[in-house]
Amino acid sequence: MLREIISNEIFTVLLVLCLVLVATAKVLYTKRFHDFTYVLGNFRYLKVYSRDSKIIDGFDAILFINLLISSSIFSVFLYKNFVSEIEDIATFLIKVFIGITILILTKTSIERLLGSLFNIESIMDFYVFQKTSYKIFFGVLLIPINFILLFSVTPSPIILQMLVIVFILINCISIIVSYKTYQSLIKSNLFYFILYLCTLEISPYLVLYKLFIDYS
Repeated sequence: MLREIISNEIFTVLLVLCLVLVATAKVLYTKRFHDFTYVLGNFRYLKVYSRDSKIIDGFDAILFINLLISSSIFSVFLYKNFVSEIEDIATFLIKVFIGITILILTKTSIERLLGSLFNIESIMDFYVFQKTSYKIFFGVLLIPINFILLFSVTPSPIILQMLVIVFILINCISIIVSYKTYQSLIKSNLFYFILYLCTLEISPYLVLYKLFIDYS
């Protein structure tokens, strides 16, 4: 009887790369990385570092790459548990990596364009920086989660659903913080805010979900 040998080599290499990226960010931006670790419970990081935010930021770029890799690995667990087995893991990872990259970069570009068109660049820059900070924080959290799911705990639908809920909650925190910061502006333009949420906050993830399910 032939026994199927399951190799985790590609995941191990990618996870080590994620650790290298996080370590690089910590070494190059020690003070900022320390402040970044408290981003969920401390608004100070967003207020201080949003002032110096740039379109291309070294710290965010390093951790953004980690987010893409970690999310791609996590997507494998989701697909295997909720859709079907994956024949070619490498191809799947590349497709998911490219898909998430295009989604986030396109979405961010549109948001910055809207800020420029409506003369609210400062508001939109802070909003984009804030959402990016929460996303890359989740990317860092995914490293130990992926390690555990890969080498320790067998991923089950319940565990994965709980982790997805955590991601949704982190995203909701970002929206709530924005609402509290610009509460008066949003109230006076509530219709446009709701339209924005439906168009750029909800529909892109529905599209990504549809592409994810239709993968073959």
